[in-house]
Amino acid sequence: MDAYGDEDSVELKKLLVEVEDDPDNFETWEKLVRCGEGLEGGINRNSSSQAITSVRNVYDRFLAKFPLFFGYWKKYADLEFSIAGTEAAELVYERGVSSITNSVDLWTNYCSFKTETSHDPDVIRELFERGATCVGLDFLAHPFWDKYIEFEERMEQHDRIFAVLDRVIHIPMHQYARYFEKYRTMAQSRPLTAIVSTGLLTKLQMDLENEGAGYKAGRSQMEFERDLRARIDQHHLQFFHQTQAETTKRWQYESEIKRPYFHVTDLDESQVVNWRKYLDFEESEGDFARIQFLYERCLVTCAQHEEFWLRYARWMSAQPNKQEEVRNIYQRASCFYVPIALPAVRLQYAYFEEMQGRVSVAKDIHEAILLQLSGHVETIVSWANTCRRHDGLDAAIAVYKSQLDSPHVENSTKAAVVAEWARLTWRTKGSTDEARQIFKKHQSHYLDSPTFWTSFLRFEIDQPATPDTEKAHHDHMKKVVDDVLHKTKLATNVVQELVTMYMSYLLERGTKDAAKEYMEMDQEINGPVSVQKVLKGKSAEVHSMGKGAGLVNGRGR
Repeated sequence: MDAYGDEDSVELKKLLVEVEDDPDNFETWEKLVRCGEGLEGGINRNSSSQAITSVRNVYDRFLAKFPLFFGYWKKYADLEFSIAGTEAAELVYERGVSSITNSVDLWTNYCSFKTETSHDPDVIRELFERGATCVGLDFLAHPFWDKYIEFEERMEQHDRIFAVLDRVIHIPMHQYARYFEKYRTMAQSRPLTAIVSTGLLTKLQMDLENEGAGYKAGRSQMEFERDLRARIDQHHLQFFHQTQAETTKRWQYESEIKRPYFHVTDLDESQVVNWRKYLDFEESEGDFARIQFLYERCLVTCAQHEEFWLRYARWMSAQPNKQEEVRNIYQRASCFYVPIALPAVRLQYAYFEEMQGRVSVAKDIHEAILLQLSGHVETIVSWANTCRRHDGLDAAIAVYKSQLDSPHVENSTKAAVVAEWARLTWRTKGSTDEARQIFKKHQSHYLDSPTFWTSFLRFEIDQPATPDTEKAHHDHMKKVVDDVLHKTKLATNVVQELVTMYMSYLLERGTKDAAKEYMEMDQEINGPVSVQKVLKGKSAEVHSMGKGAGLVNGRGR
């Protein structure tokens, strides 16, 4: 019997199977976490080792899948603290802030935990400084800065409090005015040399002397310092007004952010548009640190939107000497956040690595996509072209042949692969006849594929024709159309579309007999059923196949 009881065991195993079967179902994951936490009536340091191992496994798997859920890192850290103590909790916090580096809430919780469990102010201060680097520029960073100031107040480090405030008052953020008032109040009791630079202090003193308000005018030291502090205060007010203006510029975008955190549900289009506009604005301001920070914020909320990862990579690649940063962006997007069903960012990553001379890595990326998204035509074509660029035409054809031989690739995809193979042979090798033979050799396998026959007909239409070759050109095309009408198993509407393409060719590039053939085709394609010959027969055939399928299904298959 399981240490934590049959009922708990059954439910946990059931949920583990469910998340294996449907790993993107967030509700099931939530149930799994709750189930793990509830083992043996609630996990604590007295729980069985099996139950503790199980809940740790649940959290590890959940946070590997959803690393941007900062609240679960906090819950996991609290759980580890109750089970194994301070060091275990800190390890979880470290994993958390590595996974979501710009979470104000997580950094605030971590620093708060550190102030309560550590007796070394320097170690605590070092953690606050790490946090300030990661989240200090956030528009809603006030909980973090409040916690930092609170810690220094507890240490009675007035110089350090003032230094923190001196940093904060320059940051556009939601509660900028509150910090300035605190800074202004503290400045009144601080030494003059602590509230303004030596150079500026000297300048202000000279200004007062030149205006007849200094010692030379017989004024007391107290009067002189009072006026000097008033001048310094006016100087500080300039900072305030500048920060106020910068905050106001950003407020229109910040006020539209309704979901500043990650969730698996889709983001409203209005939110996506707002992030685009906000990034446009911050880029126009030109501050690298602020632009990068806003991208990182955006990519918590919009983690599953490939457009923002692509935009971030493109912006970063335009900055000097940022190749490793660009690589990191592509890796995070490809390995953790963007669903495999959206492979564009992975393909862009492959091109980046190819550009850097890492061709084998670029090829590996293509193969990795196809391991999870077998038969993705765009990836297959991209992989073949990568091989062609570096290893020649035969290497590209080898990619196409490998896909045609694969049992994991569907027939509809193989039809597209054949068409791309023929197109490559025609365009790159310059061999029209060889390309045509590729189509002909494979056509019997794809009699029901619109992709194959559309590509075949388009290939023939696109061939150049001179007065000497126009008859042969017409014959090749006519042969494809005849096969479409008489041999394929295409739906009637697809046949009509293909024949209509041919009819357009007849009018645009046909010879003096084209009008007669056009009218015959028009009757077949657009005439009433009573005058159709081939299409009426194909419709009857399709209808018969449908009835047959119904009978088979009716026998209980």
